[in-house]
Amino acid sequence: MSTPRVWLITGTSSGLGRALVETILAKGETVVATLRKPEVLKDLSDKYDQSKLLVLKLDVTNSQDIDDVFSKIKEVYNRLDVIVNNAGRGIVGEFEATTKEDGKSLFDINFWGPVEITKKAIEFFRSVNKPSGGRILNIASMAGYNAGPGMAIYSATKHALVGVSESIARELDPTWNIKITTIGPGGFRTKALDNVTSLPPHPEYTEPSLITNLIRQYLPVVPLPGDATKGAEAIYTISNVENPPANLILGADAREQVQERINNLTKELEAYEDLSASTAYTE
Repeated sequence: MSTPRVWLITGTSSGLGRALVETILAKGETVVATLRKPEVLKDLSDKYDQSKLLVLKLDVTNSQDIDDVFSKIKEVYNRLDVIVNNAGRGIVGEFEATTKEDGKSLFDINFWGPVEITKKAIEFFRSVNKPSGGRILNIASMAGYNAGPGMAIYSATKHALVGVSESIARELDPTWNIKITTIGPGGFRTKALDNVTSLPPHPEYTEPSLITNLIRQYLPVVPLPGDATKGAEAIYTISNVENPPANLILGADAREQVQERINNLTKELEAYEDLSASTAYTE
């Protein structure tokens, strides 16, 4: 990889994305920061020249925007070393309250956007970078490993991102030197909840004690345990690991959720081992 490296980070208006931009710049590396409203980062673009920071408009659901960003990176730097697919949004509400349109929109932003960017990144890393190579860091969620109530479709988008990232990583030619890590953060104390849509309760779920209504009530006010700046530092650290893991779980809350999922799967595998083995074909 080049030194200093060139990063592309999506979803940089606030939260973990903004923290990543500030952290990478502080390390002396170059950042292409993308977001739907570039003026939000005016304080940073006024502070750094284009050799260190390039702020570009990007709606990850818009293929032309994606093409334009990669073309601009090639024009300005002719190099790209690390991509962080961070843009996303959430929906809280009952599965029955989530419309097909809600679900499609969420998949477009949380799954298809990162997928299209990942595809462009692989091509760029292989054909433009000399020597070839690069890092792709896909930001999923602890909900991508252990689905929680009130976020069925959101969890599905993140499970899909985890799955596609692992599959892609296993099919790439090792000589291309392209590494993919999926990152599963827990909750960070940021404005990220501003991008979460709370759906009106489904008529059959109006009982206040139901878990989805408790989530609606407490999610906006309960302080989240993670520090976005420390999360950004951890992501920077993993970007420098020669043989990075397929998955990186960030935060004690995320570790607890993932461990719970592992424990439950292990118990089920053991409990139904005989039934599972009973399907073997016999002559």
